[in-house]
Amino acid sequence: MELITSLTVFVIVIALVMSEKVNRTIAALAGASLILLLRIMTFNEALSYIDFNTLGVLVGMMIIVGIVKDTGVFEYLAIFSAKKVKGDPWKIILSLSLITAVVSGILDNVTTVLLIVPMTFVITDTLELDPIAFLIPEIIASNLGGTATLIGDPPNIMIGSESGLGFLDFVMNLGPIVVVIFAATFFIFRILFRKQLQVSEEKKREIQAFDEKKSIKNLALLKKCILVLILVIAGFCLHEQLHYPSALVALSGAALLLLLSGESVDEVFTNVEWPTLFFFGGLFVLVGALEKVGFINDLATVMVHLTKNNLLLTGIIIIWFSAIASSVLDNIPFVATLIPLIKAMGAQGGMNIAPLWWAISLGACLGGNGTLIGASANVIVSGLAAKRGCKLTFMRYLKYGLPMMLLSIILSTLYLILFYLL
Repeated sequence: MELITSLTVFVIVIALVMSEKVNRTIAALAGASLILLLRIMTFNEALSYIDFNTLGVLVGMMIIVGIVKDTGVFEYLAIFSAKKVKGDPWKIILSLSLITAVVSGILDNVTTVLLIVPMTFVITDTLELDPIAFLIPEIIASNLGGTATLIGDPPNIMIGSESGLGFLDFVMNLGPIVVVIFAATFFIFRILFRKQLQVSEEKKREIQAFDEKKSIKNLALLKKCILVLILVIAGFCLHEQLHYPSALVALSGAALLLLLSGESVDEVFTNVEWPTLFFFGGLFVLVGALEKVGFINDLATVMVHLTKNNLLLTGIIIIWFSAIASSVLDNIPFVATLIPLIKAMGAQGGMNIAPLWWAISLGACLGGNGTLIGASANVIVSGLAAKRGCKLTFMRYLKYGLPMMLLSIILSTLYLILFYLL
């Protein structure tokens, strides 16, 4: 009975999240509360299933990002890159997308698009071009960049926390294929958008007249932010050797930057996405309930039986299943469900599950590019565009996003087979 109840509550919560008729945080917390009220697990048991390391990394990086954005450095980078390519629309798309990808790997992709997109509108308004030709590549780039590092996308933080994989592990194992996918994707975008990127020389000169130096609002604060970011990235690279959890690195960096910046703690904490953190907490409890009642273990048994402990077949199934599911589902609850499943498969079948972590990461993170609701960054960019009177519809995005997602998963599958699954 407990198994059926736990699974029913989980399915209802996921359905509510997908429908968007109920706020996802409310749905997750209500589901977790119901699990406790029905005595499927005790309060202390629920706490034991919450991954506080993941939550700590998110809180620390949100605080750091909240302070960094006040410096104006993102606006500076956007204008600087546009001027460097002399107002050439395609080169602007490429440079902004590169910035988006790189910054999404260091910070998080949601924050990155929130900072890059407004500056994109300034450039497209000046050049009198359709912003969609800029926004879709930026969405794709944000999810690509987030795939390459431990802290770029929440699923990677969760995978790293549960698997013991560090920052350098993600960069070394996922970085190469992300670079290949980026190159292939933007080669195709160059062909697809070539007719939409015609501008006059006069408009290009207007871009050249922008003064990027005016974007920097607080140079002294920027220097402090750069120092702390260097220390934090170094900490992520070395946290395994130092035997520090990644959450300690992020939270220590946040505390140091708060101390050095002199920023109001109350104001900085308004930048922390508390609803997202509570959504994670509720979700961990829901998945923990499935694990406690044996559903995850039963699912692992079925998977081991179907794949006959074949690593190649398991890896291919996981990456494609993850990609397809993550294109229509929020990848956070999906990955939260898969992680204990993979661990159970390793325990039951004696399989080397190390390559399967990369399969989950690539599938879940890149799958988000498939549709407009596949990742948080996609939804946010669509909302920002709508406020500007520029509608990025589900079907218009699908025309570009789905083929690019399929291309990325094909390339990722080949990469996994060649280097990890054979």
